[in-house]
Amino acid sequence: MLKNNLLSKYMKPLLPRPTSFQRSGKLEDKIQGILFDIYGTLFISGSGDIGTAKGESYTSENLENLLNSFGIPQTPPEVLNRFFATIETTHQTLNEKGVDFPEVEIDRIWMRVLEIDDLDTVRAFAVEFEWIVNPVYPMPNLEKTLSTCKAANVLLGIISNAQFYTPYLFKWFLDSSPEDAGFHPDLIFYSYKFGYAKPSIFMFDAAAEELEKMGVSPHSILYVGNDMLNDIYPANKAGFRTALFAGDARSLRLRENDPRCKDLSADIVITDLIQILDHIPVV
Repeated sequence: MLKNNLLSKYMKPLLPRPTSFQRSGKLEDKIQGILFDIYGTLFISGSGDIGTAKGESYTSENLENLLNSFGIPQTPPEVLNRFFATIETTHQTLNEKGVDFPEVEIDRIWMRVLEIDDLDTVRAFAVEFEWIVNPVYPMPNLEKTLSTCKAANVLLGIISNAQFYTPYLFKWFLDSSPEDAGFHPDLIFYSYKFGYAKPSIFMFDAAAEELEKMGVSPHSILYVGNDMLNDIYPANKAGFRTALFAGDARSLRLRENDPRCKDLSADIVITDLIQILDHIPVV
């Protein structure tokens, strides 16, 4: 995996962009645990989410330089067209097998697109590509929020659209693994490991089942995310209480025209991660 010094050219500070939202709502009781989305919630996402959106232009000098550095004799448009087409074909295959919102393993996609069999090389390329199209940076107060929750023995987990490189964000920025940062290893759900992406309820139901095994009711758990459809909708369906993170205009997704979100609201709205601490037991 690429180390910080190799990624330093991409790792630039980002600040959240203000939204018009104010903190609002309330929870009746203190919560026992918190499950988080990652991109746009724990980490500022330059594109607003993990990865790239089809149709956007990424023929930048950085991308061309990346292809040259790996000796790939294709132009950025050629590579991107093959990339998106391969993802779409894979999604169609998984749809036909009954997966409602399929997720791919991005390193396997790149192996096919680049026609490179060496996994380490492909993963190095994939990491740099992701940094080019989607620079990230910790949200304000991320480290303090996590450390305070850990000290208070609050159950912490993750349900997020993710790829193999996602856990490394914690190492790169917090010098910690997700587990060492306080996340329970049985409550970490990354889409690429399950083959289901949000807004599928699959990972949320899996998390609820795991909590039940621990003797914890999903209703005592708060799910925090920035997207009404991808986060609040499935979390609500699975029985979690919900917090809409409205702290960055890049990633805030209200989905007002989606019928699934028409009459949907989060239990609370927060604009800074630190505000979650008002809802946990006192250390």
